[in-house]
Amino acid sequence: MSGFSTIIGHETTIEHLKRAIETNQVSHAYLIQGEAGSGKKTIADAFAQTLQCEKGQPEACGQCRSCHQAASGNHPDIIHVTHEKPGSIGVDEIRSQLVNDVQIKPYQGNYKVYIVPEAEKMTPQAQNALLKTLEEPPAYAVILLLTTNAGMMLDTIRSRCVLLNLKPVPDRMVKSYLMEHMEIPDYQADICVAFSQGNIGKAIALASSENFNAIKAAAVHLLTHVKEMDIHEIVAVVKNVVQYKITIHDYLDILSVWFRDVLYFKATQDVDGIVFRDQLGSIRGNASTSSYEGLEVILQAIQKAKTRLDANVNFELTMELLFLTIKEN
Repeated sequence: MSGFSTIIGHETTIEHLKRAIETNQVSHAYLIQGEAGSGKKTIADAFAQTLQCEKGQPEACGQCRSCHQAASGNHPDIIHVTHEKPGSIGVDEIRSQLVNDVQIKPYQGNYKVYIVPEAEKMTPQAQNALLKTLEEPPAYAVILLLTTNAGMMLDTIRSRCVLLNLKPVPDRMVKSYLMEHMEIPDYQADICVAFSQGNIGKAIALASSENFNAIKAAAVHLLTHVKEMDIHEIVAVVKNVVQYKITIHDYLDILSVWFRDVLYFKATQDVDGIVFRDQLGSIRGNASTSSYEGLEVILQAIQKAKTRLDANVNFELTMELLFLTIKEN
């Protein structure tokens, strides 16, 4: 199993790429946009492998020398552009690994494929250097720019790429993948699915975390005792989340799932529709003491906290504001 056949979801994107190979209309540049963990790299790798496959079909054979090289990350004509600084991709890196390299013909295939993860981190100078290549690419060049936010790229770059937007993977597909491949129980799969909102990478990360139950227990403990804890205690507890090797965003998503459960139960009294089924007592209690407006305010406050953290607002301040809102509502 290799190439596109291993990918969960994203049928329209895969169909588009397969059709491009089939009709011999592969573009010189693609901009693949999706949130972290959504499958951008998996799709780019599968596309690169398929383009290099010796069979020349819209699905990689997985058997030829070229497919084996691609699968092991050793194909001479598939170049993954890397960068030293975590926050930016500099002009020298783009020049040395892509702009200058693309002048050299492929070693063994018909294509040279360049994969640029985190393309939104290219400095304006790096993007301008790349632009010249995008304006006059050699016939064999295929450049795959992977990004969480195409809006951060120059218009001139965007206009020269085929934009592929990754949509969330349907919940049922995420759940069946987790249960079959990760062998986790039904109930745990439900929590991972609710938490990941169609992002297969996030679902897998949570499902494969040996700390899954500890993370969940810590979040539930905090939410069931939030009324009697003071704000500094709460912030200290939240800060401790990093020991579980998950990001604060992921933790906030778990809190979101909990409050969505409370809101859902308040509206429907339906036990089957809630994710934290083992916490029914607490959820029922919260549903009876919270108003619809209050719960909506909390869910919005969690989103706002994520936006603030992305904008590098002080962590303690962000958490204090969030948990004051939670306490009030």
